[in-house]
Amino acid sequence: MRKCLVILFILTALGGFSRAGEASEIHDTVRAGDLAKVKALKVMDDREAEKAEIAKTISACIGWAKNKDFRLLYGVIANDADFLEVHPDGAVVKGFEDFKKAEKFWGSPDFKAVRYEIRDLKIKLSKSGDVAWFFCILDDMNEWKGQPANWENTRWTGVLEKRGGRWVMVQQHFSFAAK
Repeated sequence: MRKCLVILFILTALGGFSRAGEASEIHDTVRAGDLAKVKALKVMDDREAEKAEIAKTISACIGWAKNKDFRLLYGVIANDADFLEVHPDGAVVKGFEDFKKAEKFWGSPDFKAVRYEIRDLKIKLSKSGDVAWFFCILDDMNEWKGQPANWENTRWTGVLEKRGGRWVMVQQHFSFAAK
C-alpha cells in the first residue's frame, strides 16, 4: 500500500494526471484491487483449511483401528444408506448397516492394527465447497492372530461430503495395482 501512495505522489508531483481527481480514482482502484486480492487469499486459506479437515477425516477412516475407536470411525463415515465401500477383492459394502457388520471382526482381540501410512494424498474440493474427492496410496499394516494382514501400496480413492458442519466419507474404493 505504501508503494502505491509513493507512486501516486510522484505522478501527481510530476504532473502525471490531467485532472485533479484522477489520482484519487487510481488510488481507489488500487485499493479495490488489493481488497479483491485479500479476499482471494482468504478464500484460498479457507479452502486449504477445509482440505486440512478433509485430510484429518481421511486419516481417521484408518487411524481409528489402532485403539479400536468405533466412535471415531462412525463419526467420519456416512451413517446412512449412501455409504459405499469397495474392497480389492471385489467385495462391496452398501450402506452403514452393512458396514457395521464388520465390527465383530475389527473388534476381535485377534485383530491388531500395527500402523498405517498415507502417501501422495491429493484432495480436490468442489466449487461449492461441500463435496471433496481424493486419491492416495495407503499402507495399512495389521495382524490377524499374530500373522501379517497387510494392505501395502493400496490405491485408495473416495468421496466426502460436508454434513452438519463436518466431513464424512460417503464412498471409498481400495485396489491393488495389477502385477
